[in-house]
Amino acid sequence: MSLEKQTHTISELIFAALPQTQCTRCGYPDCQAYANAIANDGVAINQCSPGGAEGISRLSKITGQAALPLNPENGIEGPRSVAFIDENWCIGCTLCIDVCPTDAIIGSNKLMHTVIEPHCTGCELCIPLCPVDCIELENVSGALTGWAAWSAEAANHALNRYTIHSNLGRKNNGYNQTTPSKSTVDTVAVDKNAVIAAALAKARAKNLKS
Repeated sequence: MSLEKQTHTISELIFAALPQTQCTRCGYPDCQAYANAIANDGVAINQCSPGGAEGISRLSKITGQAALPLNPENGIEGPRSVAFIDENWCIGCTLCIDVCPTDAIIGSNKLMHTVIEPHCTGCELCIPLCPVDCIELENVSGALTGWAAWSAEAANHALNRYTIHSNLGRKNNGYNQTTPSKSTVDTVAVDKNAVIAAALAKARAKNLKS
């Protein structure tokens, strides 16, 4: 087996061992990019917080790297969470829809959005973009964390959703952007106060009518 073929196989094994949350906490745009970096560049295997200690152990067996503790700079191992949108505050800006890697959020411009729980990986990418802070995480696995809170079936489902999302993005835009661009974040930061003021006015008007 050639070195190139062997590296490619290791990359695939690493990729299959990742939880497929596509959360970018590892510092890479998606799970595939992190897997490639481990296989090709010798990047440390302790960067995936959703996979936790069990994930590191799985990657250690594949790569031969020592099973180091999870790097705290990439987050901590925690329970499985899903996003929840408070319909009383949602202003229908669609920023969360645009950034969701598994298309787990549905809604239209200026209309309330909602999260389809089985599709949500708890990646948290939507939270910093919400201009009115109406998105929260809900613990759905209790005390279970890491892979104990996840499953191979959930990972496969998330990967299928992400694959469809990526293919649609390439078809419609010529590329797929999982993480928000700097220009998007800057625009949200500039407009946030105005949007919040509008949301407050909307809420007051709604309360007056009720």
